[in-house]
Amino acid sequence: MGKGRTVMEVGADGIALITIENPPVNALSPHVLLSLKENYEQVMRRDDVKAIVLTGAQGKFSGGADISSFKEGEGESPRNSSMSIEFLTDILEGGRKPSVAAIDGLALGGGLEVAMACHSRISTSTAQLGLPELQLGIIPGLGGTQRLPRLIGISKSLEMMLTSKPIKGKEAYALGLVDSVVPPGDLIKTARQWAIEIADCRRPWVKSLYKTDKLESLSKAKEILKFARSQAQKQSAHLEHIQVCIDVIEYGIVSGPRGGLSKEANASWKLQFSPTSKSLVHVFFAQRATIKVPGISDLGLTPRTVSKVAILGGGLMGSGIATALILSDYPVILKEVNADFLHAGIGRVKENLQSRVKKGVITQESFEKTLSLLTGVLDYEQFRNVDLVIEAVIEKVDLKQQIFADLEKYCPPHCILASNTSTIDLNLIGEKTKSHDRIVGAHFFSPAHIMPLLEIVRTHNTSPQVVVDLLAVGKKIRKTPVVVGNCTGFAVNRMFFPYTQSSLLLADHGLDVYDIDRAITKFGMPMGPFRLADLVGFGVTVATGLQYLQSYPERCYSSGLMKLMLDDNRTGESSRKGFYLYDGRRKAIPDPEIHKYIEKSRKMAGVKADSQLVKLSDNDIVEMIFLPVVNEACRVLDEGIAVKASDLDIAAIMGMGFPAFRGGVMFWADSLGAKYISKRLEEWSTTYGNFFKPSSYLAQRAANGIPLVSNKSAPTDQANSKL
Repeated sequence: MGKGRTVMEVGADGIALITIENPPVNALSPHVLLSLKENYEQVMRRDDVKAIVLTGAQGKFSGGADISSFKEGEGESPRNSSMSIEFLTDILEGGRKPSVAAIDGLALGGGLEVAMACHSRISTSTAQLGLPELQLGIIPGLGGTQRLPRLIGISKSLEMMLTSKPIKGKEAYALGLVDSVVPPGDLIKTARQWAIEIADCRRPWVKSLYKTDKLESLSKAKEILKFARSQAQKQSAHLEHIQVCIDVIEYGIVSGPRGGLSKEANASWKLQFSPTSKSLVHVFFAQRATIKVPGISDLGLTPRTVSKVAILGGGLMGSGIATALILSDYPVILKEVNADFLHAGIGRVKENLQSRVKKGVITQESFEKTLSLLTGVLDYEQFRNVDLVIEAVIEKVDLKQQIFADLEKYCPPHCILASNTSTIDLNLIGEKTKSHDRIVGAHFFSPAHIMPLLEIVRTHNTSPQVVVDLLAVGKKIRKTPVVVGNCTGFAVNRMFFPYTQSSLLLADHGLDVYDIDRAITKFGMPMGPFRLADLVGFGVTVATGLQYLQSYPERCYSSGLMKLMLDDNRTGESSRKGFYLYDGRRKAIPDPEIHKYIEKSRKMAGVKADSQLVKLSDNDIVEMIFLPVVNEACRVLDEGIAVKASDLDIAAIMGMGFPAFRGGVMFWADSLGAKYISKRLEEWSTTYGNFFKPSSYLAQRAANGIPLVSNKSAPTDQANSKL
């Protein structure tokens, strides 16, 4: 990776054009910032320069800080008070020659902060401007918390910072963040003209840091900030840096912007080394590393064009997958077994799209255009020219085998034959075909058009070309793919089967189910295991539990609790009765009657209530639920089902809702240490049996002091390290 630089050219018009050059996104590495500072010091001394235009090479202003430099002990922070105050505020903004930022492509994070220190900003309509630092557990550190509110007001500034969502140039102009929007071809010419006019006092010379016309009154500002604090506390109680960001904004408004700059720089620097930031930076790189698969992505293969997709089954999953595909402009054929089922399936797709119209995500016109890409069929005739088929029928082996045998007859020889099965072995599904090289798993998570993960499952026979093709489809439909091997449950569901089983074990031994759910949600999961079982439905949970019992009998815990409830017509949320009772608005209410089912289950299991378990702390509950998950994840790695531990982190976060601020299952496990985890599991296994027995992979790492995430600091392309 290059260190980057800035290049200066002085024109006959007296304008110094300074260009940031650090491909591919012109990240603000320490070298780039130092070069920028040196060029500014030079232009301030030169008599032949009257103003400066600052821009970026290759049609991108700057994607922000180089995140790969966010490592402890790497020397001077590029976001400290020296850069923020002594350079950007005193030399650039406070200098005697005006600067105009010419923005195209990206102006994110530090890139936007540098642009805001300029005296004017000219942008293209499609440029993206934003401050996404909070998604990495830090806050802006080059003046963003002070300048943005003064340019566009506190409310919109908070929205941009707290959501980390960029805005386009057109909206930035309407808000006052940029002063003019021009076509890309006119950008530099217009910026030069503006710089000359500012220098000649024909346009106002505006220092963003001292603007006050967009700021709300002090009392109104405090009211807005108080509301933002309470909302952040409700939605992200674990995330300290959000509160720090709000505090820093308020400090600058109350105590003055220069004081705010110092507080911002110090807070940003400290937050870089917080556990939350380290976790989120790990997630940032791990997410971008999922597409790097040895033996697949390193073969130089080019994805083949997928022009048309067919889906079998219009149920919840099939309709969700169809929605995701047509939203990304793929023509889709949806097949069902009869007209009623087909009508219902198309209806589900319509509902998914209409939900987006209601939320203002797409227009009614876009709804009609998108829906026109969907064709319903009752036979295989139109499958003769499809490039990809995704089977999404119920989890019955014989049915899937028959479908794949039929697909082999009707689909062209190049067509990818994919299954959305969540647990069934792909070799079993393709047993009655000769097309083993093009059979692959495309496991979506429900609801498929919303959940971001795509688990791509390959067998030993799956062609690398097929995996490369599916990776490209995943990218186009905006999913994060994780490539895994073939086994019962694959990587995600297999890793998490102990999540449900350990919860049931604890319940059978006397721990209150609602205490378990409360501890798990307090840890950061969107819902506890019993609330999740209600959502998924007991029928599915019991059926998949049996599959794990057949595949891994030596380490499963078999509880009769959900089967007892199912026999009594308690099926979960769909029947409004599961572990919780549900009102018309899906609000979950604890049900005192649950205890009679637990008593029956306990007798069936032949266990007694454990008085020690009742005294467990929330932390102990979390560990007894999640350390078996870590243990199974270790087996998944040991067997080569997952390529790297960081893939399992992304799978856990995007597929199961594991809190990103903890870095994923394996990253979190490393914060405890393999030795500690192995010791605790060993202790529990002596009391509760083999369910808790440490895997050999975990035990070896514990004995040798080896981290579970050996690729924590794996380098990535700077193309992806922008902020």
